[in-house]
Amino acid sequence: MNTRKLGALCVAAVLTLPWLGGWLTGMADGLTAGPTVAVAGIGILGASFLLTWGAETAEKDVPRAFAIAVLAVLAVAPEYAVDALYAWQAGVQAGTPAGIEAGNLAVANMTGANRILIGIGWAGIALFTVYRAGASRDTAVKDRRGFLKNAVSLDRDISLEISFLLAATVWAFLVPLGAGIDVFDMAVLVGLYVLYIGVVLRGEPEEDVEHVGVPAMLGRIPNPFRALTVIALFLFSGLIIFTAVEPFAHSLELLGEDIGVPSFFMIQWIAPLASESPELIVVVVLVRKARSTAGFNALISSKLNQWTLLIGTLVIVHSIALGEYGALAFDAKQAAEIWITAAQSLFAIALVINFEIDVREALVLLVLFLSQVVLEFLALREVVHLPVTEIELLHLFTATYVVLALGLFATRRGELVQLVRDTRRIIRSAVHGNPEEHPFTDD
Repeated sequence: MNTRKLGALCVAAVLTLPWLGGWLTGMADGLTAGPTVAVAGIGILGASFLLTWGAETAEKDVPRAFAIAVLAVLAVAPEYAVDALYAWQAGVQAGTPAGIEAGNLAVANMTGANRILIGIGWAGIALFTVYRAGASRDTAVKDRRGFLKNAVSLDRDISLEISFLLAATVWAFLVPLGAGIDVFDMAVLVGLYVLYIGVVLRGEPEEDVEHVGVPAMLGRIPNPFRALTVIALFLFSGLIIFTAVEPFAHSLELLGEDIGVPSFFMIQWIAPLASESPELIVVVVLVRKARSTAGFNALISSKLNQWTLLIGTLVIVHSIALGEYGALAFDAKQAAEIWITAAQSLFAIALVINFEIDVREALVLLVLFLSQVVLEFLALREVVHLPVTEIELLHLFTATYVVLALGLFATRRGELVQLVRDTRRIIRSAVHGNPEEHPFTDD
């Protein structure tokens, strides 16, 4: 058994122990906001690693349909825990200021997690892929002449994911026009994901999944011990996340009040970091092993999961807590957050529609993301005084993303047409039960 991989597993488990010990002994209840955020956040971080590794290892033993459909849900479980917490509170406290605030925080966390995944995940991994040591050995890295023209090529096999992500993004622009996240949003977004899963299951042949790192080590454990190990990882990580998420989120709110930062900013940008970090680190490991294509596939699939399942099912949690059907309402600020999140997604899709992303494009994606967050933070702290309101600032960035995206779609209309053709070919092949070995070759 590889000592480095075993060490990584042990480190992740150790990260959960301070919270587990504090929760079991009751000492966690006596912690102030800052220590609670640190201990619970680190515990969630460690549990997220364990959950991710357990889910990847399980792919060796479960039916492929289960692996794709159910393990995809597990992939967004840490992010979903915070969202579900606030959606539940919005239902329980419906009609009160606290309930309205909870609904806003649910949307804030959802939009923050999605924007971090693209703004830091897609952009940062692209830059790391090109400039890491040993990039010349990675066939996905394209050495181009010109200033910052080196690029990372993507796998055309993700055409289906990009197309469904584009459809979900277009619908997301309509979400703020209603009374909140409602049953129609759930039907469309979850329906898109179910349709995507159906096409994948019918349209792709069975293939072995090659893992790296800890999942590769755990995959060599013989059954039934491997299955027991996976179950133990699921139960343990689930316990940590379930018990830590509420104190973590509420302590973030209190910590924000102590330092003069609104709670929605803390929930939107700090809370997702604990749950998103393991996924980004796993992708970094793939890139370091010259498997950047697999890394980007994982990031794009994760964005599709979050942009459909994470949003679409919040109304279910809210309605259960409410005791009847009810849309998850939010205010004008969070409507603007949804629009800028959809606009960023649209721009990111336009960047990769030609199945590559170069250094300049990645830098634009990263700078746009960071500049909006930093400007908003500085304005909240009254370090700078902007000539526009917070909502107007979000609208300006939304317009910037949309204009850039439309410009790219116009100049890359050939690639857009080809994406539609590829997706139609995949779906047609799946419907007729005749998966194509090379679906992207011309007829």
